[in-house]
Amino acid sequence: MTTRTKYVPSAREQAFLDTVENPKYDRQIINGLSMFFEGREPEDMKGFYSEDELAALKALKGTERDVEQRMPVKVTRHYFDLAKKSKPLQRLVKASPDETRDLAGSEDPGYQMDFSPVEGLLHKYEMGLLYVISTCSAHCRFCYREELIARKEVERQDGTVAKKGLAQVDAVTEYVRAHNATVAANGGRHPETGREKLREILLSGGDAMALPNSKIASWLAALAEAGIESIRLGTKEMAFHPARFDDAFLNMLDNFHATYPKVGFRLMIHFNHPDEFLAKDADGNYIENDNGTLKWVPVTERAMEAVVSRGWISVENQAPIIKDINDDPDALRIMQRALKRVGVENHYFFCGRDIVAYRAFNVPIEKAWQILNESQKGLSGVENHARLSITHYKGKTEVAAVTNEPIPGVPGTENGVLIFKILRNALDAKDRGKVCIVGRNPDAIWFDDYADRVVYDEAGLYEYDRVKQLRETPIAIGVAGS
Repeated sequence: MTTRTKYVPSAREQAFLDTVENPKYDRQIINGLSMFFEGREPEDMKGFYSEDELAALKALKGTERDVEQRMPVKVTRHYFDLAKKSKPLQRLVKASPDETRDLAGSEDPGYQMDFSPVEGLLHKYEMGLLYVISTCSAHCRFCYREELIARKEVERQDGTVAKKGLAQVDAVTEYVRAHNATVAANGGRHPETGREKLREILLSGGDAMALPNSKIASWLAALAEAGIESIRLGTKEMAFHPARFDDAFLNMLDNFHATYPKVGFRLMIHFNHPDEFLAKDADGNYIENDNGTLKWVPVTERAMEAVVSRGWISVENQAPIIKDINDDPDALRIMQRALKRVGVENHYFFCGRDIVAYRAFNVPIEKAWQILNESQKGLSGVENHARLSITHYKGKTEVAAVTNEPIPGVPGTENGVLIFKILRNALDAKDRGKVCIVGRNPDAIWFDDYADRVVYDEAGLYEYDRVKQLRETPIAIGVAGS
């Protein structure tokens, strides 16, 4: 067994960490369904699940279709109060028997574990993603990380089976330094993978904001000391518990910036629907300001103003398009416009992933493109920056266009085509910008549904040699100094 060396902060790190306030946050979380089954839920939560819904969910308890085994049930008081006036928000956090009607799906979507050189780190691009926690303040039923949140066992590249572990500061910073040293010694590219410097890290999970301030600060400082140029923090806390963005957290960020002024910081928020931040009247309608813009929920507005007003923080929103939550052009148009107005960039919208039970949540790919395209009609050029992405093994792939007309003389295009374009290519990025054209299939919800309709595949989306090669030669993405 290998013994890890305990991570020791530098004097500069420790000076910063000594300034961190670490208050506790009362999210008033309701965990699980048992409280609802037994009638012990708070008085104002009675009726959140109907009697028929509870009976159907209870009947699945302990079976292979137990919804809580697929994804634990969890909601904060703040989000519950919003959801009372919003069917889409109820759909987002309420368990449903439909979730487990079809359990098809991958335990490791996108073969992510093939890109995990050390536990808790995914290194696919010039950016790394860290699993720093395995829970959130509330749980989205469609969560892309259901295997992590539900603590399921996943098959690794070497054939072993285990739950995904969380990232550890010592192992991650050691890897960053080793990889970047190898890259520097080889003229800017890693000799085995072709990757450039690992310069950006995303703190994810789970929700990094579910960690205490001290843990977040430890990650920020350690990554900065390891030479990371920019740090992202992924969170849905702006929706689930915006009061988390209090003076203690903001002071921690300010002190981090003062200590490491050259390290960029991006807050990656996850609003799925405008009901998560826009205020409503008693009839459930959005409330307008005098100039026609829409009022925000006060606590969320305060949180957003606090982070956006710090010009060194970049705030960007991204969200999947999910059935019965935000598969609505009007909702997406309102959301994109309202976010950009307060200084939040619209980053990506995503097609659903092939997680376990994905068929209960995924919108057909072509429909998702049509929804986003329709939503951006009437938006200004700066409001409609978001693209539609679907995550392939090779990397983030844009659903670039859907046509209605055939390509003259080209078999398989009689009903029009869909064009995929690789946006971010794993490893050495050699395929970025390449396209794949497939004949339309309005029912397709994953790449596999187009496998028999490939017209032109410059991108190689339907060639899985890379998967076979990596599984046969795992050292190709192994420890950077190997």
